[in-house]
Amino acid sequence: MASRTRNMNRSSTSSATQPRPKARTLTPRGARTRQELLDAAELVFGKRGFEKASISEITRQAGVALGTFYVYFPHKEAIFIELVDELGLRLRQALGVALAGTTTRLEMERAGFRAFFEFAGKHRNLYRIVRQAEFVDEAVHHRYYRRLAESYAKGLEHAMGAKEIARFDPEVLAWALMGIADFIGMRFVVWDSPAELDRISDDVVRFITTGLTPNKRHTEQS
Repeated sequence: MASRTRNMNRSSTSSATQPRPKARTLTPRGARTRQELLDAAELVFGKRGFEKASISEITRQAGVALGTFYVYFPHKEAIFIELVDELGLRLRQALGVALAGTTTRLEMERAGFRAFFEFAGKHRNLYRIVRQAEFVDEAVHHRYYRRLAESYAKGLEHAMGAKEIARFDPEVLAWALMGIADFIGMRFVVWDSPAELDRISDDVVRFITTGLTPNKRHTEQS
């Protein structure tokens, strides 16, 4: 099993480094069908896992003919890679919407954490799909996280320049905060439903603001 996984990983990773074909222009109907296939793939890959999922199961879930799949995707790996990229894009878009109207970095952090938790609650297969990506196609797995981290680090660096937050390596800080979001989301959103998103977001931001060192306010609250 391990050798088969390694072989699949090597072949998928090497194929991912090749130039991707240009996306063709779709009619509105074609775009809807393609999205229905991606939505179905999210459910099937989340439930069955990449190896056990089949193209026929995806098309049944989407309510389209088997041959329709190949109009939009050449094989199962292609729709999986596209799905991970799309989930990453939709998450970044949701974060962008959530941050609109915020003024301080801490407001942005709270809004961003809450938006991530809400997104994970709506896309309950997100964790399983993204983690499978490491073994299906390492490049898309890295791309999912790197794109999140790059935009996050830019925002943090801007806040450091404005002296809103302490000076750190912005890339290190971005990955550290993403790690917090990842595990808190897994524990309190994916494992438990419904989650108290406001309370959880408040606790995370309070930790970011004050850290582990006790102060008078902490003592009074305890």
